[in-house]
Amino acid sequence: MTEPLRVLLADDQTLVRTGFRLILGADGIDVVAEATNGTEAVEAARRTRPDVVLMDVRMPEMDGLEATRRILTGAPDTPRVIILTTFDLDRYVYAALSAGASGFLLKDVTPEHLTAAVRTVRTGDALLAPAITRRLVERFIQRGGDTATLHRDLASLTPRELEVLGLLARGLSNAELATRLHLAEATVKTHVARILAKLGLRDRVQAVIVAYETGLVGAGAREAAGQSTEQT
Repeated sequence: MTEPLRVLLADDQTLVRTGFRLILGADGIDVVAEATNGTEAVEAARRTRPDVVLMDVRMPEMDGLEATRRILTGAPDTPRVIILTTFDLDRYVYAALSAGASGFLLKDVTPEHLTAAVRTVRTGDALLAPAITRRLVERFIQRGGDTATLHRDLASLTPRELEVLGLLARGLSNAELATRLHLAEATVKTHVARILAKLGLRDRVQAVIVAYETGLVGAGAREAAGQSTEQT
């Protein structure tokens, strides 16, 4: 029998944690610990070894960005981290994604989307809402120098892999990539896996960041990204 997913909730708002715990529990997902600040989140992650961490950005003592960095640095079998944010995105969210978070959710997420998100990142996929990613890119990439960057060299990628990366950054799912490139979806998955391996990236979120930061994708892609809302 498959063991249930194990989740750590990190948010300083009791009502948020309570609501999420009830939603996840109703779908058979175990909340193994709760934290009210980043320091507690780091300790709880090391103690309980959850599969997924739902991490608020603004918390006392230590914010979610620093907590994410500490959780994802230097430990084997690190969990997946989903950043929780409000509609008006924090400047920290982009840096959290660069630090290794697997995606982000708005706090007014529907119950169905919440549970699907946890299951999605647990399987190794990234939770990527293209329209919101576009806003992040527009707000921070153009400023330059005010967030941590991944600084990857794309020279190791083949022309086909560069093409796949560019389309991935536009928000296309594997199925959409397969249709656009006239390939089998399994072949697309292989290309994506090779891109991540060659660039030393954790998941598709970091691949999108690299595509923008290296200039592979520009303003036109930001417009195109908003046209696709399918989660990857």
